[in-house]
Amino acid sequence: MAVRLEAMPRTGEKHSSIRKIRQEGNIPAILNGANKSEPIYINSIEFLKTIREAGRNGIINLSVNQEQHPVMIHEIQKDSIKGDVLHADFQIVNMSEKVEVEVGIHLVGDAIGVKDGGVLQQPLHQLLIKSLPSDIPQSIEVDISSLEVGATLVVGDLPATGAYEILQDKEQVVASILAPRQEEEISTGEEQEEGIPESVEGREEEPPAGE
Repeated sequence: MAVRLEAMPRTGEKHSSIRKIRQEGNIPAILNGANKSEPIYINSIEFLKTIREAGRNGIINLSVNQEQHPVMIHEIQKDSIKGDVLHADFQIVNMSEKVEVEVGIHLVGDAIGVKDGGVLQQPLHQLLIKSLPSDIPQSIEVDISSLEVGATLVVGDLPATGAYEILQDKEQVVASILAPRQEEEISTGEEQEEGIPESVEGREEEPPAGE
C-alpha cells in the first residue's frame, strides 16, 4: 500500500509567497503529469516522515483537493548549508508502465579478503534499473562475503533476483578487495556517486533579501 501525503494547491507565484510557505513550515512543490503541471505545497514534517516510510523511490499517494495521484519523487532541492528541503518535484506515474530509476547498493556480509587484511573499495553506490513502480526495491543488497584479496565484483556478476532489469554498464565495478599496499596508492580524490543529492537545481529559488 502506498504511503499517503496531503498537499495543498499553491496560488501565488511571487517569491514573497514562496518565502511565506517555507516560514510556515511547508515546502513548495510541483506536481507533474502527462498534461499537468500544478504548483502545490506540503508540510515539511509530513514530507520527511513519508520519505522515511516510502523510501526515495517509493510510491506515494498524493492527495490534492481530494483527488488522489500515485506519484514518485522526481527531484529534491536542499539548502547547501542547513540541509533543509527547499523544493520538491512529484511525478505522476502509471502503475502499469515501467520506469527507470537509480537505487542504492547495500553491501552485506564480511568479505574474506577484508578478514585477511585487504581493503574494501566500493566505487559504485547507485544502480540504474527498470521496473514497474510497485516493484522498485528501496535498495539492492549485494553479498560480498566470498570476495578475496584481489577479487573484483562487477555489475554483470550481480544475480537477477528482483522483478527489475539492470541497465547499468555490466563492466562497472561494484566492489573490490585491494591489498593494503594497493590501497595506499589510490588517489584520495576518487569520485564516488551519492544516494540523494544534497542540492539539485529546482524550479524556484529564494530571491536576495529585499525583493
